[in-house]
Amino acid sequence: MLVIAEEVQEALHEKKPIVALESTIISHGMPYPQNVETALDVEKTVRDEGAVPATIALFDGKMHVGLRADDINRLGSQGDVQKVSIRDMALVLSQGKTGSTTVSATMRIASMAGIALFATGGIGGVHRGAESSMDISNDLMEMAKTNVAVVSAGVKSILDIGRTLEFLETLGVPVVTFGSDQFPSFYSSSSGFKSPFRLDKETAIASMLHAKWRAGLEGSVLIACPVPAAYDIPASKMEGVIQKAMEAANTAHITGKAITPFLLKFIADHTAGESLKANIGLIKNNAVVAARIAKAYHAT
Repeated sequence: MLVIAEEVQEALHEKKPIVALESTIISHGMPYPQNVETALDVEKTVRDEGAVPATIALFDGKMHVGLRADDINRLGSQGDVQKVSIRDMALVLSQGKTGSTTVSATMRIASMAGIALFATGGIGGVHRGAESSMDISNDLMEMAKTNVAVVSAGVKSILDIGRTLEFLETLGVPVVTFGSDQFPSFYSSSSGFKSPFRLDKETAIASMLHAKWRAGLEGSVLIACPVPAAYDIPASKMEGVIQKAMEAANTAHITGKAITPFLLKFIADHTAGESLKANIGLIKNNAVVAARIAKAYHAT
């Protein structure tokens, strides 16, 4: 059930650096055609840094690691793509549906394929109001047990960042911010929370990954990269828009896995495209950092 593209298979055989990429951002994270353009640009960015991209998705009852350009276009333009987390994988595979993978599903499939580095936009986490809704992304549980490092711009700012960091600590998942003492919040370089750890070199992060997994310490490392300064939106500015987005979601009774795409679209629509530009900028930046860490990891 695992289909690995020839380019990725060759890289695995020759122990070349590989960066796994999720596909939910293509189908549910951005409007068409920016979603397809961004996905292809991110793959090019990884290649330009000397690593091999491996975008992951589900097609025709198979888990695909490494997609063709027409596969990416299909995910971005087709209206009936399922958003697939670990919970949904078995059903979508059994029915042969098209599925885009979230952080948790991408991590699991990357691990099956033998890929150690994964770049995404922002991870899921503890939702605001989770003390009553119990809405906590299974991204966090997957990070506790799957040996794939995740490079992201921190936690999506629509979430409860403080509680997410606490939950990651409870799960024993190390959180490292690359080049900053402040933990980022997706669109913003600072969330108001101090990062648990800071490392300034890709080689240092690669050494940490080797030490963790060689010691038998299961699970991921969250590597948080602040959004580049050119795209940084102050957290105070974003918070007002997020509050309005949350109110709109409550009014429309949006819950579960539909809430994140709803909120991201609301935010993009109400920031004159500024948040979309930041989203694209941070994803490309995360891909660069992930590729460089992957190169350092395989060189050690």
